[in-house]
Amino acid sequence: MKLDSSLSAIVTGAASGLGEATARALAARGVRVAIFDLSAERGEAVAREIKGLFCKVDVTNEASVDAGFAKARAAHGQERVLVNCAGIANGFKTAFRDRESGEARHFPMADFERAIQINLIGTFRCIAKSAAGMLALPVLPEGDRGAIINTSSVAAEDGQIGQAAYSASKAAISGMTLPIARDLMNEAIRVNTILPGIFATPLLAGLPTKVTDALAATVPHPKRLGLPEEYAALALSMIEIGYLNGACVRLDGAIRMAPR
Repeated sequence: MKLDSSLSAIVTGAASGLGEATARALAARGVRVAIFDLSAERGEAVAREIKGLFCKVDVTNEASVDAGFAKARAAHGQERVLVNCAGIANGFKTAFRDRESGEARHFPMADFERAIQINLIGTFRCIAKSAAGMLALPVLPEGDRGAIINTSSVAAEDGQIGQAAYSASKAAISGMTLPIARDLMNEAIRVNTILPGIFATPLLAGLPTKVTDALAATVPHPKRLGLPEEYAALALSMIEIGYLNGACVRLDGAIRMAPR
C-alpha cells in the first residue's frame, strides 16, 4: 500500500511513545492521521504539530471507541490504516508474601482484568470496528483494501516475574494475528503485529540513567534501548509491503528476557 495524502490512518495510544512516533511518521508521508488517546493535552499538541486530529478515546469503552471512529471518519474519511499502540503494563506476582506482614497475597484481579481489557480487548475492539469500516472501500491497485498493525511485546514469548497479566494480554495479541488475517483475507485487509523489546518510551523516561544503562547492556546488539522511530519505521514497512500478512515480528536487538 502506497503511503500518501490519499490515505487516512488511525493510531491508538498516539499521544506518546511508539504511537506518537508512528503518527508522526505517517503524517510525514502525507497521510491524514487521527490520534486516539485518553491524554487530551498531549494528544491535542501532537495532533496540532502533525496537522492531524485528536479524538479522546477510551479503548475499553464501546461508545467512546464508536465516537472516536465517527469523528475521525467525518474529518478524514474511512481509514485504510489502523495502528494499535494503546496499552498499559503492570506487575504483581501470582501469589506472594507481603514484605512487612508476611501475609499471603495474590495478583489483584482488578489489575489483571484491566490489562486484558486495555491491551487485548481494546486492541480487538479497534480492529473489528476498523475492519468493518474498511469493507466499504474499493481495493487499491496494489491489491490492498486496508492494513492493520498491532503491538504485542517480547513479554508475549519470554515474560518476566510479575508479568502474568501483561504477558497474557500481549501473547493473545500475537495469537490472534493469524486468525484475524485469515478472517480478513478475502477482503484484502492485511494484519501484522510487532513485538517490541526494551524501548525508550515515557514508561522508562523517569528511571535513573544507571537503570536504563543496565537495561541497555542486556541487549545483545545494539546495546541500547530501541527508538520509537524504529518501531514506526517497521510499522510503515508492514503497511507498504503487500506480501507481509499474518506475521508477528520481534523488534528487540535479539534480546531474550531473563526471569527478572
